[in-house]
Amino acid sequence: MPTHKETEKGVSELLQLLFKKHHLSLSSYEKILRERTKEEEELARNLARECTEKYYGRGVYTRGLIEFTNFCKNNCHYCGIQRDNGEVERYRLSKEEILSCCEEGYRLGFRTFVMQGGEDPYFTDERIVDIVSAIRKAYPDCAITLSIGEKSGESYKKYFEAGVNRYLLRHETADEAHYQYLHPKELSWKKRMRCLKELKEIGFQVGCGFMVGSPGQTVKTLAKDLYFIQEFQPDMCGIGPFIPQHATKFAKEKAGSLRETLFLLALLRLIKPNLLLPATTALGTIDEHGRELGILSGANVLMPNLSPKEVRKKYLLYDNKICTGDESAQCRADLEKKMEAIGAKLLVDRGDAKKEKESESKRNRRTCCEREK
Repeated sequence: MPTHKETEKGVSELLQLLFKKHHLSLSSYEKILRERTKEEEELARNLARECTEKYYGRGVYTRGLIEFTNFCKNNCHYCGIQRDNGEVERYRLSKEEILSCCEEGYRLGFRTFVMQGGEDPYFTDERIVDIVSAIRKAYPDCAITLSIGEKSGESYKKYFEAGVNRYLLRHETADEAHYQYLHPKELSWKKRMRCLKELKEIGFQVGCGFMVGSPGQTVKTLAKDLYFIQEFQPDMCGIGPFIPQHATKFAKEKAGSLRETLFLLALLRLIKPNLLLPATTALGTIDEHGRELGILSGANVLMPNLSPKEVRKKYLLYDNKICTGDESAQCRADLEKKMEAIGAKLLVDRGDAKKEKESESKRNRRTCCEREK
């Protein structure tokens, strides 16, 4: 429930309150999303940059993305690699190819490898554990992230014990009816939420996220997404604009906007100041400078592609995806120049989430106690 003080505040005051307290009521998020002006969007971005610099300075973490399979057993209505898309040229990378991607990535300065793929039954727990164990042995100083969808709690435990540090599983939407609109009936919002809870309980650094401007999305569903992030407290949150894919049910739907995505990035930073927040490839796809603008709006992670060049055009979740033809080294070099142009710097670092900083009052109380001793 909103406090009496919250209901009386305008959008600028609510943004300042979010900056200080990092939580608001659901109705306050709705008010911000409905009523904000361009000036208030700019205020949010300025406050978000202040939060980011407090925790992370001007450094930007990089993750080496390895898209190792585009087979998928699911038929998500928005996804270009859905099971029934007969246009897709399917592929799977071998263990040796994945390790080769890691070798190249490590040489280029990546210290996190993200293995992402469709829900491919070929990659059994045994195969995943074998690959992950080999990466862990070869690169003990690196973080390993998996993004391979919904699994059982037992499977997640096996991955964690094999050396996986992080798991990305977008919640897609915090509204159950909206979730069902985006997915076939055999996929369940309740199961998705259960998976996220299990991942957190096991001990992963957990990432969730949603598309901006997805079909059926409303101010109310977006407010629920923000409130969910506030309550779930993930370590990472990946958001990007919805971009239609020509062979899907939503082929003729309108894409999400740059402006809305940048504003939501800023709000997410204000909700959780130490959040690992990517400026996604989708953001760079809808605008030439999208990723730079994302960093200037509170994002602090980039995920260049380490997949072999010959398979990148086969992993098209949406149309017109960028960076499908560049060499990995060229991709990183280009990003370094773009970050330098906006006063940021790519880091050679695992890029773990910084721990929450103590409040000033808590620090002061502890200092007083120490003096008394």
